[in-house]
Amino acid sequence: MAQLKHDFTKEDPWRIFRIMSEFVDGFELLSDVNNAITIFGSSRAKPASKYYRLAEETAALFSKEGFAVITGAGPGIMEAANKGAKEAGGESIGMNILIPKQQKPNKYVTRVMDFRYFFCRKVMFTKYSKAFLVFPGGFGTLDEFFESVTLVQTERVYPFPVILIGKDYWKGLVEWIKAMPVKDGAIKASELPLFHLVDSPKDALKIISQFYSDKK
Repeated sequence: MAQLKHDFTKEDPWRIFRIMSEFVDGFELLSDVNNAITIFGSSRAKPASKYYRLAEETAALFSKEGFAVITGAGPGIMEAANKGAKEAGGESIGMNILIPKQQKPNKYVTRVMDFRYFFCRKVMFTKYSKAFLVFPGGFGTLDEFFESVTLVQTERVYPFPVILIGKDYWKGLVEWIKAMPVKDGAIKASELPLFHLVDSPKDALKIISQFYSDKK
């Protein structure tokens, strides 16, 4: 049996070039984006669900207010947001992730990039967004929510609004945070305002508008 040829592209030093290329391509793709929000949420949400419709409505509202809308490019809440943005005439951007269970970009993105690495993708979300709007979702959505709050808490990024949308869905988590980590001293009560909890797109827009008005 012939010996397999050594594939140096599988080695860690070569991966550095792949990582660099993702950053370069991402910065180039989004270089002209200076007024955007990112919408996170479940890839499993169906078009008939209230949160799918709410994400679509939210993206449309922000598009009409001059914001580009960025998502993870997939189905569910991401698709709803891209759909709302595109149909409102706004910029609909998708940051797609290449995973074993293939995720194809939804048909409503007007600008898209594929990523191999979650952390490169997360940098693009953070660098080019003025706010994160977090709809109901699973592990991935929770990861994006908690990491964004951590970045603001530790001052590794300039502060920006992080907004949970859907009080019925998120109130149990917020109550747990108050009852356990805050009570135990792992989170300070003064850090709870690092994120907001709302039900309507207009309330989210109001928070973001007020936040940047106060920065002037």
